[in-house]
Amino acid sequence: MASSATASAATTTRTRYRPPAVTGLTDLIAGSVRDRPGTPALIVTADHVRLSYAVLDGLAADMAARLADTDLRPGDPVGLVCANTVEFVVALLGAARAGLVTSPLDPALPAPEKAARLAALGARALLTGPAAPDGPPGTRVPAWPVRVRVLPSGTATVTLDAAARPAPRGAGAAGELTCHDTLVLFTAGTTDRAKMVPLTHANVVAGVTGVCTTYELDPADGTVAVMPLFHGHGLFAALLSSLASGGRVLLPAHGRFSAHTFWDDMRAAGATWYTAVPTIHQILLARAAQEYPGRQTQPLRFVRSCSAPLPAATARALEDLLGVPVLSAYGMTESTHQTTSEPLPRHGHRGRGSVGTATEVDLRIVDTDGRPCPSGEPGEVWVSGPPVARGYLADPAETAHSFADGWFRTGDLGLLDPDGCVYLTGRIKNLINRGGEKISPERVEDVLAGCPGVVEAAVFPVADATYGQRVGAAVVLGEGQNTEPDRILDHCRDRLAPFEIPERLQVVAGLPHTPKGGLDRRSLVDRYPD
Repeated sequence: MASSATASAATTTRTRYRPPAVTGLTDLIAGSVRDRPGTPALIVTADHVRLSYAVLDGLAADMAARLADTDLRPGDPVGLVCANTVEFVVALLGAARAGLVTSPLDPALPAPEKAARLAALGARALLTGPAAPDGPPGTRVPAWPVRVRVLPSGTATVTLDAAARPAPRGAGAAGELTCHDTLVLFTAGTTDRAKMVPLTHANVVAGVTGVCTTYELDPADGTVAVMPLFHGHGLFAALLSSLASGGRVLLPAHGRFSAHTFWDDMRAAGATWYTAVPTIHQILLARAAQEYPGRQTQPLRFVRSCSAPLPAATARALEDLLGVPVLSAYGMTESTHQTTSEPLPRHGHRGRGSVGTATEVDLRIVDTDGRPCPSGEPGEVWVSGPPVARGYLADPAETAHSFADGWFRTGDLGLLDPDGCVYLTGRIKNLINRGGEKISPERVEDVLAGCPGVVEAAVFPVADATYGQRVGAAVVLGEGQNTEPDRILDHCRDRLAPFEIPERLQVVAGLPHTPKGGLDRRSLVDRYPD
């Protein structure tokens, strides 16, 4: 992890922090509506129109009333397919107030996958944003378009086209939902692998409280919604935590991250922080010479990185550029996003290379027999506490495997140092077995990414008749770089054991990524075959 950096002028001495008092999605913005109704909650459209908390509250109330006029009843699940637009926020908050359970879906999913997920959930309707297509074919779930008309004055109205009747009740996993549930998120994966995670209002409160408290978010803060809102990273860390704390969120004009407009958006939001995956941090660094306006123009408090390992070289370069700490966090859908995070510099130790300490959860490292490991000894990361979901819907076998005695078995490998900092070393299922030697691809990737000229790396198993598997790697070079593979391998020889050094190395133009920005390991072997 990067060294500490001097905070910018945006960092001030704050009084003892008090997290927002919320009980779930239904009253997420109630405090700001009561105390600061005229302050901006969302900044939307290409013209950066500011919608106040009072306006957002009115839109959510109207949406809830329109949903209540349909045949939907409290506890019914609905899908939501929408980009990062005001329609997403209004549909989400309105559905919560109507007592519905909302499941955001990736708009880019192929239609058959959308249909399969809606069927598995037992969704009764699909709420869609402006750019979303009609409901996927092969499903009885009707698509109900949601539209928010925003005027330059900062007023807005919402409409819901719910002419089609909702699908029948009782299908899919709907019968497993309870009156306490408010969200169902799908884990990353294809249709047959993605799992449904039910999150209660209490889970949401714990997840949001962890983010707000870790970074001391309050009404003075603003951010840009960089990450997609259908995943926990963008949903909990950027959107819901900002709204709960009374801050403001800018939704990019086309509903998705744009490196070209990012710094203009940050300036328009008066942003004090942002959160993103390492790939986006690297993109911003590569364009900084032409586009970054400078520390005085855009003063920040901190930058957050999550959802994939952040190379130390990237963190250092970002801190040098922005002059603020870059804080690594670690999270997962099953723990309502954030599980650990590096603290703000004045609040604790930042372990070099760690993902910080536990936030709102109990965390332990265990051996293969489930016994806690001593400090410094690697094992599997287990977490427990208020943010952790109760299990998976419609998957009792996987629930029994992953959730035991109140603990969630993450499948991640890591260790704890004496200060309680967590160091991740890889995923159990990603380990490469080379003749009995277990190799963490994440460790090798970190070394590769530290080689001058390399901006991203991927490591994957290659079938081998003698050893079973050997180490393959693909690297992406920075613009204008021409680092030779032999030089990259020399860099590895000084830092890795002989059996960890890639035996096949390719320089490629780009690597595959999941919708939330992490490395798509499933497609690596197919993309780079023997």
